[in-house]
Amino acid sequence: MTKPGRDEAGTLLDRVDFFRRMEPELKKHLLKLVQLRRFEREGVILTQEEAGTSLYFIFEGRVKVVLYGEDGKEITLSTLGTGAFFGEMAMIDGEPRSASVVALEETGLLIITQKDFLGLIRRYPRVAIEFLSEMSRRLRKADEMIGSLALLDVAGRVARFLLNLAKEEGVQEAGGMIVSSRPTHQEIASRIGTTRETVTRVLGELVSRGYITIKGKKVIVHESLPPPARLSLR
Repeated sequence: MTKPGRDEAGTLLDRVDFFRRMEPELKKHLLKLVQLRRFEREGVILTQEEAGTSLYFIFEGRVKVVLYGEDGKEITLSTLGTGAFFGEMAMIDGEPRSASVVALEETGLLIITQKDFLGLIRRYPRVAIEFLSEMSRRLRKADEMIGSLALLDVAGRVARFLLNLAKEEGVQEAGGMIVSSRPTHQEIASRIGTTRETVTRVLGELVSRGYITIKGKKVIVHESLPPPARLSLR
């Protein structure tokens, strides 16, 4: 890890959603705490079961949060991009890391140690409020994922994934939302608990019915795509 210069750290802090809303006094204090580290694509940032002693903020790039089964099977719990943070659970409760985190592309991180972040919360209660708000949003998404796995068939799960992706990363255009960087079929399969072949088949059906359009890495989710619970490809 390296210590970023004051000007560089200030610029990088503004790329992170969690810090962007903070008052100048708090940002000034943060400049003294953060460390910088970069990871290449497919670099392992955290490993499941290791001790959690730091909190990570993404100022550049994208990561996946994954679980690995004894047979080597990979389940992707979430993907996080610029502005997000991870590593909060083990840092707060003192338990080992609950999942591994791997860089999906070249990724830059700002890192704060457990001791420094807990001290920050004690000094600035607003940090704790922002932190809890983000954790609540993540719990809601986790509840939604659990519900999808239990209540929706594969087509519905693919549709739910695409709709969430469009909501989080899409840009409105006539008739739908365009996402410029579509995850691979394997990445989608890992997120929704199915196989790459099944995802390929379902996406093909959605294209043929005019619900989505795929152009290279781009996907357009059209307004005609039914709610996941009502989608039927039979």
